[in-house]
Amino acid sequence: MPDVTTQWYRVLDLDELPEGRVKTVVAGHKSLALTHYQGQYGALDNRCPHQGGPLGEGSIENGLLRCPWHGWDYCPLTGAPPGALEVDDALATFPVDVRSDGVYVGLDIEQPHIRTVSDVMVETMVNWGVTHVFGMVGHSNLGLADAMRRQETQGNLSYIGIRHEGAAAFAASAYAKLTGKPAACLTIAGPGATNLLTGMWDAKVDRAPVLALTGQVNTQVLGTGNFQECDLSAAFSGVAAWSHTVLSNSRHAELMTLAIKHALLKRDVSHLIFPDEIQVQTAVDVPASDPIGRMTPLHIAPPPESLQKAMDTLQKSRRPVIIVGHGARFNMAAVIELAETLGAPILTTFKGKGLISDHHPLGCGVLGRSGTPIASWFMNEADVLLVLGASFSNHTGIYPGKPIIQVDFDPLALGKFHAVEVPVWGEISVVVAHLQAALVGNVETEDQRSQIADRWAIWRAEKARREADDRGQGVNSASVFAAMTRHVPANAVIAVDVGNNTYSFGRYFECQAQSVLMSGYLGSIGFAFPAAMGAWAAAGQERPIVSVSGDGGLGQYLAEFTTAVKYGMNITHILLNNSQLGKISKEQRAGEWDVWQTSLHNPDFSKYAENCGGLGIRVTQKEELDEAITRALAYQGPALVEIIADPELI
Repeated sequence: MPDVTTQWYRVLDLDELPEGRVKTVVAGHKSLALTHYQGQYGALDNRCPHQGGPLGEGSIENGLLRCPWHGWDYCPLTGAPPGALEVDDALATFPVDVRSDGVYVGLDIEQPHIRTVSDVMVETMVNWGVTHVFGMVGHSNLGLADAMRRQETQGNLSYIGIRHEGAAAFAASAYAKLTGKPAACLTIAGPGATNLLTGMWDAKVDRAPVLALTGQVNTQVLGTGNFQECDLSAAFSGVAAWSHTVLSNSRHAELMTLAIKHALLKRDVSHLIFPDEIQVQTAVDVPASDPIGRMTPLHIAPPPESLQKAMDTLQKSRRPVIIVGHGARFNMAAVIELAETLGAPILTTFKGKGLISDHHPLGCGVLGRSGTPIASWFMNEADVLLVLGASFSNHTGIYPGKPIIQVDFDPLALGKFHAVEVPVWGEISVVVAHLQAALVGNVETEDQRSQIADRWAIWRAEKARREADDRGQGVNSASVFAAMTRHVPANAVIAVDVGNNTYSFGRYFECQAQSVLMSGYLGSIGFAFPAAMGAWAAAGQERPIVSVSGDGGLGQYLAEFTTAVKYGMNITHILLNNSQLGKISKEQRAGEWDVWQTSLHNPDFSKYAENCGGLGIRVTQKEELDEAITRALAYQGPALVEIIADPELI
């Protein structure tokens, strides 16, 4: 009868391995050192029993197979050590069958996968609605990665392998900013984990829920200075609202549940550390957890006295103005309805750009350094400011000399930088609903719509004049963003970077219903393209994804263009290339410093995009903008429009 316990794998062609040589082969999931010695083939366990050295990378010397790591010797056919070495040092061997079509190795039939701690925790993560992981698989997260692979095979999870962990962090941050839901990052111990920190800080300060999952060395060598060991609890202590190490006797499903609860409820970073051996620890009968009964609705009513004071203040106003920040992004329909009741212009912070259309009768664009003269004019003319979900950054410039009603879910954000007349603690949706119900028919405000239209006419005429500027040293920014205004679809997601290109985007690009993502409080260079990858993961099947940066920003994560090609990401990147860190040059001049070390040496970025497998287009004249942008937007895959820009015409 045939042997039903053995499975045979074809591992070599007949002439593939010369006499006297060894080679690593894989049969099923088993790694083997296959030898060819004295006319025979041997199949040995590829792992040296001393330090795990890969014997298939060794060599046969004087009739013995030598481990490449530390020089131990074995018979290349029997796996026995020479001389008086312990029998325990002998290698496991496997039957070999040389057939007419190749060399075969026989292995015991693989047993079904045994459930592990990683399975429990990844299943819990999926149950909580985490559907995307950005990361890099490496030697200290392989058990966790394999659990993710199983969930991806079942269609429960999407994994995107990046080229730098910093890009994974930015992508996850952008995903959370767009959706309000966490994505996860996966890294190894040590340098992989520390590479996450910039993007984690971006998520933290912009109140985006993110889950960081980092490998770690074995617990038995923690604290001994082991290879790639790093005190990750200390490294993440400042950025993570919640950080814990997964231990052998932990309540594993509960740890993942608490991590995600902290990320969601605090709108912050959660971090789990997975020592190598714990990842593969068996957990056969341990159930995964889920969110049922673990979360409360957050739509609690504000304190009645602060709500009443807000109502009274608005009822007395004649020229109220509403300022919305990123925190109001999921409540804009109700906010606009309230604005129409009050006849109040709506200004946005830069992080809130696009929350109301610039073509809406009450839309006034962005307030502050990156904004329009329309917004600043109406703030100055207001008699009360209703501020919803804004952080009062000094870049926004909300004038503290005006009576302010501030609404925020976080009581610490209320009056954070200076006293406000009416601080209101509550979810924006609830507060706005109460205000709307109380104020309909009970206000006597000026109709400011005609003034808004007049101010837009003045600003658009000025923008048209700036489009005509030409020093013969590149395309001006007003023309770039006018072309984008004409062609970027109304439902697009736009990820922007930092620098002059971003200030110009804030001033010149007119939003319809686009969502804008940025590194707000952290202001990190390099954010745009990784953020576009996160936006693509979140909404790329339904919405066009566009990113904008300067050459300094794109250079930070240039290799991620290959990631976009690998996964077929439909991203259009608009690159303003002025061969310098233009914003820093400007600041050096403004501070009466010498302009120093801000010049950049760049490749032809359009050719780089083509070499990566995407579409690259180079623009040197403003007349080329419309065709280039429309062509890039129509391309199915990653496209890059490189615009040679004038650093002075911003």
